[in-house]
Amino acid sequence: MANLSNSIRKFNRFELKYIITLKQAEAFKKSLLPFLVPDQYGNSSGKYTLNSLYYDSPDLTCYWEKEYGIKFRRKLRIRHYVTGEPFTDETPVFLEIKQRVDRVTQKRRAVLPYAEALRLVNDRQIPDYQPEDEAVIEEIYAFVWQYNLIPMSFVRYDRQAFMGTEYDIGLRVTFDTDLTFQPYPLHLHEQPVGLPMLSTNKVVMEIKINERMPFWLTDLISAHNLTMERISKYCCSIEAAGKMPLKWGVVPVAERSSEVLASSVAVFNLPSEKELIPRKRYPEN
Repeated sequence: MANLSNSIRKFNRFELKYIITLKQAEAFKKSLLPFLVPDQYGNSSGKYTLNSLYYDSPDLTCYWEKEYGIKFRRKLRIRHYVTGEPFTDETPVFLEIKQRVDRVTQKRRAVLPYAEALRLVNDRQIPDYQPEDEAVIEEIYAFVWQYNLIPMSFVRYDRQAFMGTEYDIGLRVTFDTDLTFQPYPLHLHEQPVGLPMLSTNKVVMEIKINERMPFWLTDLISAHNLTMERISKYCCSIEAAGKMPLKWGVVPVAERSSEVLASSVAVFNLPSEKELIPRKRYPEN
């Protein structure tokens, strides 16, 4: 397993989201260039690809908590940052609990080999883990049992991220495009089907801040006439799946890790050229 000991495992911040067009996104990026720099963990433009496998209860408790605006809510996902390397059962992935408390977004995550992550959330078996991951591993274990969590949706998208300099530490602005989902099969190691979640002309822009937004960024948002939106990629994927033809209405099942990994091979189809992004570590989000 790669050494990810330097990966940040806890976040407390505010997240502001906007749904904009590709044209608006390009214009806003140009306005950001004097203030931010491309994410060092992506390519030279700060681009990389994300795969996320979301878990929920059979009756979609996590989905409905978001829809009802519950002030304290959580969701669980396994996240993989596409690197261009073969995806095996030893590939490091992030097991993440994303939590909302009023307006504050909190995230706790642990790094595990893919097979061990599946054994924890699919089989309810505590794996070996790094000492610094003990608290979040125990929380995930309890969460899985409490909600009877099972794999529910596979979400994939391309991201371009920009980071604040020493003047705006902790600031990140991300642009997500080509958002796709699939309700089945729910295996991170398999080539995704790629059903569109939003219009191909739409971009999800997120502003992530530790405390308060810089004045210059507030002015840019106003100048570009952008309006904040309440959006959850996971919830969008569930709603998009509900609109699919009946043949896609597959009820997710709680597969054991051995059943999932049965279709895993040492080397499977390599990603497309745009995903071949060398990485030394992993981005914050």
